Amino acid sequence: MRIRTKRPVAPTPPPAAQVTTSSESRAPELKIRAFRIGFVGALGVLLAVLLGGIVGQLGTVILYVALALFLALGLDPVVSWLQRREMPRWLAILLVFVIVIGVFVGLIATIVPIIVQQTTKIVEDWDSIVENVQNSDFVAWLNNLSGSGQAIQDAIASAGDWLADPQNLGSLGGGILAVGAGIAGGFTGAVIVLILTLYFLASLDSMRRYAARFVPASSRGSYREVSEEITGSVGRYVIGQVSLAAINGVLSLIYLSIIGAPAPILLAFIAFLFSLVPLVGTLTGAIIISLVCFAASPETALAAGIYYLIYMQVEAYVLSPRIMNRAVAVPGALVVIAAVAGGTLGGVLGALVAIPIAASLIIIMEKVVFPRQDAI
Repeated sequence: MRIRTKRPVAPTPPPAAQVTTSSESRAPELKIRAFRIGFVGALGVLLAVLLGGIVGQLGTVILYVALALFLALGLDPVVSWLQRREMPRWLAILLVFVIVIGVFVGLIATIVPIIVQQTTKIVEDWDSIVENVQNSDFVAWLNNLSGSGQAIQDAIASAGDWLADPQNLGSLGGGILAVGAGIAGGFTGAVIVLILTLYFLASLDSMRRYAARFVPASSRGSYREVSEEITGSVGRYVIGQVSLAAINGVLSLIYLSIIGAPAPILLAFIAFLFSLVPLVGTLTGAIIISLVCFAASPETALAAGIYYLIYMQVEAYVLSPRIMNRAVAVPGALVVIAAVAGGTLGGVLGALVAIPIAASLIIIMEKVVFPRQDAI
C-alpha cells in the first residue's frame, strides 16, 4: 500500500506594492482631508470663543445662581430641623424665608437712614473734621518723627479741599449716575438672589434626584452619599460663617458704642458683612473700621485697633473651632486663594461663594479621588 503524504503548501507571497509615479490620484484626497480638518478646527475655535463670550456676559447671573444655591444649602439644615419637629416642609420653608426677608428688610430700614444721616453730618462738619485731624496729637507726633515740619498737615488740608469739591467726589465714584446705578443694581441683585433662594430651597430634593439620574446606576449609591455629605457640609459651613459674622457684628456694636465711635450701627454692619468672608474678611473690616474711627480721634482708632487684634485671636482659636467643628476644614492658604480669586471674578459675592466651592472640592478629593488613587 502506498502512503500519500501531503506536500506543504508554499505561502502565497504578499502582493507587491504598486508604485505609481503619478501623484494626481493621491493629491486631491489629501487636500480634501486637510481642508476638512482645518474647517472643523476653525469652527471649534469659533464655538469656544462664542461660549466664552456668553459665559462672560452671563457672569453676574451665574454668580447670583451660585450664591442663591449656597444660601439654599445653608438654610436647608434649618428647614430639615423644623421638619423633624413634625412641621410640613412647605410651612418650614415659608417660616424660614419670612424670617430671612424680615432680617433683610430690617437691616435695610436700619442702615439706610443712618447712612443718609451720617453722610449729611460729614458734609456739614467737613471743615471741622479736617481741622481736628490736622491739629491732633497723632499728626503732630508724625511731624516730629519725620522732621517734615508742616508737610503732613498741608497734605491733609490739600486732601480735604480736594474731597470737599463735589465734582472730584463724583469722579472718585464714577459719577452720580454710576453710583446710583450701582446701588440700584445691588438692590436688584439682592432681590433676584432671594427669589432664587426660595425656588432652590423648595426644589432642593428634586434637584438632587435629577442630578443622580446623570450618574450610572451602579455608582448612584456612592454618588448620593458624597452629594449628601457635600450639601450638608456646605450648609453647615454657611450657617457657621453667618454665626461668626453675627457675633462679630453684635460685639462690634457694643464695643464701638462704648468707645464713642462714629455711627456704631453702620460700622457694626460693616464688621458683619466683611466677616462673611473667612480669614481675610475680619481683618479687612477691622482696618476699615479703625480708619473710620480715626475721624473721631486717634485714641478711638487705637482702641478699635486693639480690640480687633484681640477679637481676631479669640475668633481664630476659640469661636471658629467650636462653631465650625462639624463643617469641612478648609486650609488657610486655600481660603486666601479662593477669597482673592472669587473677589477678583465677582467682587464680594464672588468671595462669599468661593469658600464653599473650595470646601466642596476638598470633600470630592477626600471621598472620590484619593480612595481611587489608594486602590490602585
